[in-house]
Amino acid sequence: MKKLILSVLFACAAAGAIAGSYDNILAAARDDRADEVINLVERGMDPNTSDRNGTTLLMFAAGNGNEQIIEFLLRNKCNILKQNTYGDTAIGLGALKGHLSVVQRLADAGAQLDGKNWNPLHYAAYAGHVEIVRWLIERNAPIDARAPNLQTALMLAAKGGHEAIIRLLIGAGANPDLEDSDSRTAYDLAILANNRAIADYLNEKSSRRQPNRLN
Repeated sequence: MKKLILSVLFACAAAGAIAGSYDNILAAARDDRADEVINLVERGMDPNTSDRNGTTLLMFAAGNGNEQIIEFLLRNKCNILKQNTYGDTAIGLGALKGHLSVVQRLADAGAQLDGKNWNPLHYAAYAGHVEIVRWLIERNAPIDARAPNLQTALMLAAKGGHEAIIRLLIGAGANPDLEDSDSRTAYDLAILANNRAIADYLNEKSSRRQPNRLN
């Protein structure tokens, strides 16, 4: 009986320690504390540890631009292709936050540029990160890839008013006549966002151009 009680107490203590380590490593990754993340993984925590939404240590590090954590996790065979419940990947979050060097490193390590959900080009275009968009175009990222709502990088840039990115995408062959799930083109989205100069430019590039469309 005494042995059974001791075993139960030991198991409870171990479970508590694991739960505490789980919470600690996620907090450390979110808060950009590289030394703690590295220490906990070296002590046995899974390098693919994720929160309830599936956001991994690598995703937190990519969003924070923490290259020390990223390099450590890559050396420890983390899964670079994992997605969270929102369809985010580590490279996508790096692109969203404007970390060009992170995007480059993850792409070189095998991260996909043509994910089925939100890809890095979508996020970079949405957030207005010109250099990341340019680099992704040079790496042959799919220009007209569709997000879950069928919007393209061009549409997202049009909504955000990012004219330099729109010109880059059009120059790379983006199709201004594609429609999203609500039958709206990049032009329509620019109008809805009151980005009139961008709408005018997109109208000029459209095969369905209407001379007085803005009037």
